Amino acid sequence: MDRVARVLTGKVSAWLVLIAYVVVFGGLSSALGSLSTASRDQNLPAEAQSAIAAAQLKQFPGSDKQPVLVVTTRTDGQPLTAADQQSIATVAATLTTPTGGGSTGGRPTGATVSEDGRAAITIVPVTSSDDDSSNKQVVADLRTTIADHLPSGLTMQVTGGPAFGADIAASFAGADVTLLLVTVGIVAVLLLITYRSPLLWLVPLAVVGLADRLAGTLTNLLSLVTGWHAEGGIVSVLVFGAGTNYALLMISRYREELHHHTDHREALRVAWRRSIPAILASNLTVVGGMLTLLVALLPQTRGLGLSSAAGLLTALVAVLVGLPAALAIVGRGIFWPFVPRADASGAADDRPGFWGRVAHTVTARPVVSLVAGLALLGIFASGLASVRIGLDQADQFRVASESASGLRTVAAHFPAGETSPLTVVGRADRTAQLQQAIADTPGVVRVVPSGQDATHGRVALTVTGSAEPGSDASLQLVRDLRAATATVDGAEAVVGGQTAQDLDRRDAQTRDFLLIAPLILLVCFVVVGLLTRSLLAPLLLLTVNAASAAAAVGAGWWLSRAILDTPAYAIEVPLFAFLFLVALGVDYTIFLVERIRHEVVVGATTREATVLAVRHTGAVITSAGVVLAAVFAALGVLPLVVMGQLGIIVCLGVLVDTLVVRTVIVPALFALVGERIWWPFRASVGSGSRTTR
Repeated sequence: MDRVARVLTGKVSAWLVLIAYVVVFGGLSSALGSLSTASRDQNLPAEAQSAIAAAQLKQFPGSDKQPVLVVTTRTDGQPLTAADQQSIATVAATLTTPTGGGSTGGRPTGATVSEDGRAAITIVPVTSSDDDSSNKQVVADLRTTIADHLPSGLTMQVTGGPAFGADIAASFAGADVTLLLVTVGIVAVLLLITYRSPLLWLVPLAVVGLADRLAGTLTNLLSLVTGWHAEGGIVSVLVFGAGTNYALLMISRYREELHHHTDHREALRVAWRRSIPAILASNLTVVGGMLTLLVALLPQTRGLGLSSAAGLLTALVAVLVGLPAALAIVGRGIFWPFVPRADASGAADDRPGFWGRVAHTVTARPVVSLVAGLALLGIFASGLASVRIGLDQADQFRVASESASGLRTVAAHFPAGETSPLTVVGRADRTAQLQQAIADTPGVVRVVPSGQDATHGRVALTVTGSAEPGSDASLQLVRDLRAATATVDGAEAVVGGQTAQDLDRRDAQTRDFLLIAPLILLVCFVVVGLLTRSLLAPLLLLTVNAASAAAAVGAGWWLSRAILDTPAYAIEVPLFAFLFLVALGVDYTIFLVERIRHEVVVGATTREATVLAVRHTGAVITSAGVVLAAVFAALGVLPLVVMGQLGIIVCLGVLVDTLVVRTVIVPALFALVGERIWWPFRASVGSGSRTTR
């Protein structure tokens, strides 16, 4: 390790390392170029009924045609007149050849007027594909045609599945760039405040920024290779957040060593060696946690796990290779105007400071501190009692969209299930029996044949339900239909459609959470156990960490309702929030506990080591926590509610871990348990000769 450190920090070799880092990272990013990514729509388990139904429907004649709903109302809210209905028909006649070069792929149906006479639906078949940009253009052309022929006094909104997907794709146009700019701005400001130097913040920002560029390219490459979509915004936030945290830890140790060494390269070598255990343990914990997502049923979950692991490893290499080389080149003066100097004896300022006084207070009364910290977590966690899971389509946008608004208009004037009909696909020779079984199912308004695949002997039946899409009743209708059609002997029926897909995703998310959450805890247990050489310490620390995650999800529910005004968490939130909160939250515990063990090994008791560790790491861990929390809060600039909810929960959770768990609960635990915390092994406990002033 010493030889590696000397290569990274040598007068000549540091330049060679930095040049190699820039060439390799920058060259790979440029060589791979600007790659697209897999579609967001492909996110179902292969064995799910809705996925099977979708695959079978692609074999039907005209399967590339998907229905788009054009819902028309009067601007004054009054019933549609005969003249209005004629105007609707006139507009519909133009939709076979929309402007912009697109094609609807078929003739629109006649307008269906609602019972209250205040709205009409025209179904327009459009040519769709797996290419989000192509679908976005088709829907845009359709809307342009309508706008060009819109009669006065009428409002016409384009909604339905293809329109909804197109609006999601359109809403992300430029969003990742905005997120990157906001993230870089947040990191730059916080690093400037942390380092109190107009120069130093530029070094870690440049090193991590280059790593983020490569990570974004790798995310798209992995998505294309596997077919699993991954949200690049989340990967970017992880790379910037984790990379900046690692840099803060190393630079903090470097600044500390500069008080003991006149040669800045020697100080950097010592800092590099001593910060590696915590950085590696932190990185491997999060990477291991992310890789547990590979056992998930949902493709997007697997995609996020794989891409995030690749991005975090990229950040690790950047900080362990690129950062020390850059710091060796710029020298001690980069800390200007507060340049750390060693006195003649090499002694450093040993005043306890704010964090030393906090540690003394907590460890002097560990029971009171522990009870107070856990009580605060309990108050936050009480929000879990009212948490609801599952958003319908109209509530998934953080910003207004025509498709979401159109869905609400349809739901206000037509049977609730009209906006999201189900499709039953089965054998054509069992059509009559299937129709009867479906019609007899409670909650079904009507069932009509909608297509036939003569080659494979399959028939498609469109089912309209009375329940509002996304409601518990609509999900139960899917279950009931699957049970009813299963009783038709030889029908081989599967139930698909948007609501069926929602149910399958929910079931998959539940299964994934129950499987992956214990795996995440196991990964963290192993890494923390190896770091502490103990079985009791990781058990206690992960219990506290899990309690902290529950507190963040509970309190995040209240904040999500207040800030985003959403009726429920998105189905992805429980698993992703737990992963980020546990894997990232344990980082700060790792940073602290690694320093505690170091102080124990060199001669302090566990209580003394805890005070010393909090004193030396308090400022850097707090700074790292604030940076990571702020970076995750930046997810709120993305257009989907799930991103905003994750941003709120993780931001809150990281602050709780930083300010409550690491500052109060963990030091109190170590002081209360004492030397037994290292059970069944014992650290090299000293006689208490180390000062804890």
